[in-house]
Amino acid sequence: FQGISQEEDITTLGRGGSDTTAVALATSLKAASCEIYTDVGGIYTADPRIVSSAKRLKKISYDEMLELSSLGAKVMQLRSAELAKRYNVRLHVRSTFSNKSGTMITKRGLEAPGVSGVTYDKDQAKITIQSVPDRPGIASVIFNEIAKENINVDMIIQSASLKGLTDVSFTIAGTDLKKALPAIKVIAKRIKAKGVASSKGIAKVSIVGVGMRSHPGVAARMFSCLAKERINIGMISTSEIKISCAIDGKDVQKAVKSLHKEFGLE
Repeated sequence: FQGISQEEDITTLGRGGSDTTAVALATSLKAASCEIYTDVGGIYTADPRIVSSAKRLKKISYDEMLELSSLGAKVMQLRSAELAKRYNVRLHVRSTFSNKSGTMITKRGLEAPGVSGVTYDKDQAKITIQSVPDRPGIASVIFNEIAKENINVDMIIQSASLKGLTDVSFTIAGTDLKKALPAIKVIAKRIKAKGVASSKGIAKVSIVGVGMRSHPGVAARMFSCLAKERINIGMISTSEIKISCAIDGKDVQKAVKSLHKEFGLE
């Protein structure tokens, strides 16, 4: 898709550019809603390619859509969902090939279910800076330098201090690993850490739902479900409406299917 920049140069819009443009036009025109047509019927409880019993959601909130998009769901681009939330544009995501209703994305979704969907991201890598001096400000030094390289950090975990040393582990996009390692090795040397270890083949599996705010025990159920499938959890991150776990990439399909069933999304 092509457009004109502020300098009046013809430019190519990136992935999701058409969705974002549609939402921007709907905002400017004060439209009642904005319809986004895709090759699927709407937003589903899981990736139908992995979970054949995944169901189309009739309605979700902007916050849920933002979490799903940022955590790996490919139906809608993150920028367009952010813009829709900012200007309160009702979105209707539906199929290009059908007249059936799709999924409405609005200011407030239904809060009855604790979990609305399961998503995943297989493009993750883990980096550990080993034997880091455990002193105030050390994390600031590490992550400020990483930020200067324009590398986004996702999950972070720090081990318990032992003899004044600790390990700091974090995940980044797998595509950033090659660029990140040289910079992180320089950082490790500067702070007098022992070394740097990295691993690819890491995946992130997440559950999302506004109802999690009022449903205690969701995290416990997620961890128990993964344990029953003998899936080891490497790292955990949470927000008010999502829980994400870093796992071995080979366990993604098993994790998504089991979590989808555990939370009654079939």
